[in-house]
Amino acid sequence: MAEPDAEPDRDQQPRTEAADSDVGELVGRLTEPGDLEPAERRKLLGRLTRALRQRSKQAEGTGRGRWLADVFLNIAPRIPIRDLQTISEHHHGLTGELLADDLIRTAQKATMTVGAIGGALAAAEFAAPPLLLSAPAQLVAETLVVAAIEVKLLAELHEVYGVRIEGTGTQRAAAFTAAWARQRGIDPLAPSSVTLALGAATKTALRNRLMRTLGRHLTTLGPFLTGAVAGGALNRIATKKLGEAIRTDLRGKLPPPPERKRLGR
Repeated sequence: MAEPDAEPDRDQQPRTEAADSDVGELVGRLTEPGDLEPAERRKLLGRLTRALRQRSKQAEGTGRGRWLADVFLNIAPRIPIRDLQTISEHHHGLTGELLADDLIRTAQKATMTVGAIGGALAAAEFAAPPLLLSAPAQLVAETLVVAAIEVKLLAELHEVYGVRIEGTGTQRAAAFTAAWARQRGIDPLAPSSVTLALGAATKTALRNRLMRTLGRHLTTLGPFLTGAVAGGALNRIATKKLGEAIRTDLRGKLPPPPERKRLGR
């Protein structure tokens, strides 16, 4: 009796992988360095929303938090993380604390913009009650993009402060995602910082962090443009808080003086 059910599962896997790839590519583009034109950002967020709707249909019966965490873990390795030299070049040659300041300001601007666009889209849906059911997918898209921008910020602050995390791209992505879930910097001397980054406790922390971020974005649902204003402001405040917490944590893990000199200390 189990045989008839096996074939649809095999058919579904390629579709799921394709949807994951689309989501990862779109989030990657939305977190790349440089300013996107508002129209282009809005277009990409719209495509991401549609891709997430398709992905969510293939995850019926899965808890929202677990599904959201699984999607983000597939996205994380695609987040473009720059090395120190590239970060400095993209920020007018700044180094050290000045570079960290600029990184945080840039990330704040990015999450504020995403929040404003997501809030405006949600406000438009609020104004059209028959379409309100589509709003959560838009806010999920916003949540994933904001989380990716903040993971990128966290990872690049590690570069600025000389706290290099070793491992494969996937291992490093997992470590930075775990650090974001806990809102803490990574201790490179701790053996578990990379190899055990995604244990059960960390996955629970990631689910909780993503759901808190989604919950924050749900407050942007409102008439007219109140959602846009709230979405941008809440994201800006949260990103600044994260950036300051991470840099404070990393200052205690600075490299020896010769390396510190290279960082502009």
